[in-house]
Amino acid sequence: MQEREISIVVPCYNEAPALPHLYTELTALKQKLPGVSFEFVLVDDGSTDGTRDVIRDLSQNDADVRYVFFSRNFGKEAALLAGLEAARGKYVAVMDADLQDPPSLLPEMYSVVKSGDYDCAATRRVSRKGEPLIRSFFARSFYRLMSKISDAHIVDGVRDYRLMSRRMVDAILSLKEYNRFSKGIFSWVGFETRWFEYQNIERVAGETKWSFWKLFLYSLEGITAFSTAPLIFASVMGMLFCLIAFITICVVVVKTLLWGDPVAGYPSLLSIILFIGGVQLFAVGILGQYLAKTYLETKKRPVYIIKEQSK
Repeated sequence: MQEREISIVVPCYNEAPALPHLYTELTALKQKLPGVSFEFVLVDDGSTDGTRDVIRDLSQNDADVRYVFFSRNFGKEAALLAGLEAARGKYVAVMDADLQDPPSLLPEMYSVVKSGDYDCAATRRVSRKGEPLIRSFFARSFYRLMSKISDAHIVDGVRDYRLMSRRMVDAILSLKEYNRFSKGIFSWVGFETRWFEYQNIERVAGETKWSFWKLFLYSLEGITAFSTAPLIFASVMGMLFCLIAFITICVVVVKTLLWGDPVAGYPSLLSIILFIGGVQLFAVGILGQYLAKTYLETKKRPVYIIKEQSK
């Protein structure tokens, strides 16, 4: 297998309308970087809209296009991992298929990493123009929270779009966990990173696959993957309510002994019981999240299954 200078990994899920536009932009890079060999690794994550047919056509007409087809939809994290494992380049880039990650930045990113001063050229959005306000608010809140509770520093607005050296890619591939959160993994492995900023870009075609609910679940994945703070929070809440309960019991006993006051206030007592019960269930839910992740890790299932792959 011939090693290429740059591998560009593109996860695809129902991106048939966007792929021709993406391919035009990727082939333009060959003119911008003459003498640099490329390969484009397109990973189809169980698409149902003809994406695979488009990828096959591109591969048949261009030897630089390689592909990996999954047996079903395994998710973007699995597609990223499969692409990194299939990439043969000395440098490996990751980008989305919808052109929200501008390929025009790649020549400068390549120059920075090739210089040897950095192992990664990463990107972040400095604006969220065109994005719903509530989605932007929760996204920024998530990044602020992760920066405080996690040992993996995740920059606000960070994208998966980046160019990495081979040694950084190998470090990422050495992490074999089943539950993967790539933004956290990219940060956790370390290495010197140069950041590139750009304004938000609308999709070139198609529709986003990320609903608010999916993004919420993805954020929970990131929190549980790179922080034990929720477990500490549950423990602190438990100790706090034990202390409050002890103080309350002492107050009731002393009050009854001194003034013979019977215990009253059924509505307030019921509210307190329901509140404490809710806190307990919340803490059990946090514990359940970590237990579920541990359960999935111990099963040792593959992150993805390949149905078809080009040579």
